Amino acid sequence: MGCGGEGRAARLPIKAAGKGVVPTTHASRAPAPGTADDHGLAASNLGRGPAPALATPGLCSHTQPEEPTPGGLLQDSRAWVEVDEGAIIHNTRLLRRRIGPHVKLMAVVKANGYGHGDGTTAKAARTGGADAFAVASLAEAVGLRHQGLQEPILVLGHLSLVDEAHACLRWRLLPTISTLDQARLFHTVASRSGACLPVHVNLDTGMARLGVPWQEGAALIQAILRLEGLRVEGIYSHLAAADAVDPGLTQQQQQRFDQVLAALTNGHPPRFCRHLANSAAAMTDSGLHYDMVRVGLALYGHASAEHLEGRLPLRPAMAVRARVTILKTVPAGTGVSYDHRYHTQRPSRLAVVAIGYADGVPRLLSGRMGVLHGGRWLPQVGSITMDQVMIDATDHPQLHTGAVVTLLGKDGAASISPRQWSRTCGTIPWDILCGFSSRLPRLRAGHSTGHGGQSAVS
Repeated sequence: MGCGGEGRAARLPIKAAGKGVVPTTHASRAPAPGTADDHGLAASNLGRGPAPALATPGLCSHTQPEEPTPGGLLQDSRAWVEVDEGAIIHNTRLLRRRIGPHVKLMAVVKANGYGHGDGTTAKAARTGGADAFAVASLAEAVGLRHQGLQEPILVLGHLSLVDEAHACLRWRLLPTISTLDQARLFHTVASRSGACLPVHVNLDTGMARLGVPWQEGAALIQAILRLEGLRVEGIYSHLAAADAVDPGLTQQQQQRFDQVLAALTNGHPPRFCRHLANSAAAMTDSGLHYDMVRVGLALYGHASAEHLEGRLPLRPAMAVRARVTILKTVPAGTGVSYDHRYHTQRPSRLAVVAIGYADGVPRLLSGRMGVLHGGRWLPQVGSITMDQVMIDATDHPQLHTGAVVTLLGKDGAASISPRQWSRTCGTIPWDILCGFSSRLPRLRAGHSTGHGGQSAVS
């Protein structure tokens, strides 16, 4: 039975109205200490009582800085991440056209929007046609509500506390259900509140991570349908290798997913929002689209595998830039940086650039990366340090103190991609994008330093 509203297929509570809708006005100051943290989550009263007034969001982040940064000088005096909202809009529209008008698009903006800023990313994706959002944690979801996002938000992570259930009701969030005990807890909280809570059920079809084992999926969903306080809004699974050249594992997961759906529908039209596809599947196989796709990496302008590059003309949305703080000329044979792993082979002109591994530049790239200036590639030398990298500018006399160099992104006709870094480090582009620390402000692309006319983004 559930709590009604199951008769229509593939429905999401888009822009639900009425009680609990987050106000659009913002408080002039952050919540008082001890009442709520930066996400508006009360330390000892999570999810209960009226929603607090909203604080002004921070720079392209779901967290609130303690003090506003005065003007643009301090924001770009050292190093920063540039976020191209236009690229996110462009990518979302491309994906929207790819999946067609009858399939919904859920933008995955977890991990602070893959390092781009969750609020900025979500708003740009919404402009491009996104219908809903997905995050990993409750705090991320509430952070989006604080930034004025009222579309459906799915929490992909496992929630199992009473206060988490209250928070989902309070903030109109969609929890993921994977166990019957979890479902009963959410049902109890919703019933006692006189509410009906829409949920999505995660089927583990091959990740061995979150979700109910697919063999038990139909039984769990049937049990949830008998709980008065819950409504099964969606059923989904997570593909383990959608970007692989060999589609075998994806086909196996889809067969398991379909088997559960068939057991539930018994030949009738589906009454749940079914979603399975990630970025790779959304780009390559319409048979995996179902009622909705969940798009992450492609939203930010990157294909998930090299053989998928060029399938869509995606535009990277992130650039990382930093300033040269000092230039010095040293003789041949000079040891550079910690442990002197590099010695100059000739009289050299070295530039110190104010960014390091504490900002998200992997130390594994030491001596294996470069930066761009004026469209020209300059090699990095010596060990990357916590706050600085050293560049060999001997053959580039145009570089001067205060100049802006590009670590990731475009500079003229040249560019450096996250995949180049990840290939060198033996990791994946997701790891690179998510690795840039909060010490780097997120600023709107096009900067007053010669890369345009940039301002802070929310």
